[in-house]
Amino acid sequence: MACVKTLGEIAKKVGGRVLGDSSVLIRGVAAIEEARQGDITFLSNPRYGKYLKETNASAVVVSEDIPPVEGKNLLLTKNPYLAFAVLLKEFKPPLLPEAGVHPKAEIHPSARLGQRVSIGAYAVIEDGADIGDGAIIYPGVYIGRNVTIGEGTTIYSNVSVREGTGIGKRVIIHCNSVLGSDGFGYARDGGKYIKIPQTGTVRIGDDVEVGSCVTIDRATVGETAVGRGTKIDNLVQIAHNVRIGEDCVIVAQAGISGSTKVGRRVQIAGQAGLAGHIEIADDCIIGAKSGVTKDIREKGAYTGYPALPHNEWKKLKALSSKLPEVRKRLEDLERRLVDLEKRARESS
Repeated sequence: MACVKTLGEIAKKVGGRVLGDSSVLIRGVAAIEEARQGDITFLSNPRYGKYLKETNASAVVVSEDIPPVEGKNLLLTKNPYLAFAVLLKEFKPPLLPEAGVHPKAEIHPSARLGQRVSIGAYAVIEDGADIGDGAIIYPGVYIGRNVTIGEGTTIYSNVSVREGTGIGKRVIIHCNSVLGSDGFGYARDGGKYIKIPQTGTVRIGDDVEVGSCVTIDRATVGETAVGRGTKIDNLVQIAHNVRIGEDCVIVAQAGISGSTKVGRRVQIAGQAGLAGHIEIADDCIIGAKSGVTKDIREKGAYTGYPALPHNEWKKLKALSSKLPEVRKRLEDLERRLVDLEKRARESS
């Protein structure tokens, strides 16, 4: 059944206030450039400010410091993006499969399934696995021996969860990711590499989200751990024995080498790389394509390779842009010096 609410009702839902007609009916949500009558949209990025007057939306969610706009119904909130997220859930709830086990799923008799679970076709659940209440396992998922999955967790198609992995509550794991694959560990024996058994496990905290094609390796011994609330984008590599704190954000194509410890609320931007056996302090930001080669002990923003405090990196970049000019001046000074020395010898 379609969701229809007045703007006033929506304001109560998100804790905002209306500038304009609170009785206007809202039937859907849309991007500010594409919205039509009956839609609500949002504006949080100043770059899209030009669309505020042009949009056909019936209402716009904006920050509290936006002044009135003639002819527009505004919903003022402290955090427009967060309010819009609430509205998306309200007007466009996810399409979830019904509870039950598909007849083509393969479930070991010793596996435990909680209440209201959904297991899709061709999913395989091995012996000793424990699936929490309300978990959703999409078609083609592999759940290994003695894996534990918390209540309300969703695992999308073609994910592999290897033996002994522990996954918390309300975790989301997107397609084609692998949790608990062997860590990359080898001992050198002359000209050969001998595999070191990877006997540890992986532990994923509550409310973690793991993107598509992410690999989180099991520990050599002990565990690889991802803290509660951390969000991991697509195509991220997390190596063996890495420990990631709570509420971190790790963006696409980032890589974290073995035994590195990442603090809480750390942001790692796209294509950044962290060397092994280092520690990153809480509340750090690692810039895109940066390479971290040693411990970072103080919170702040770090950029470049090797990573430096962001302001230092900016100074170096500014200097590097002047290097051609500096080189030209040095060459000119060298020529003048040679000329002066030549004249001095001729006059003596």
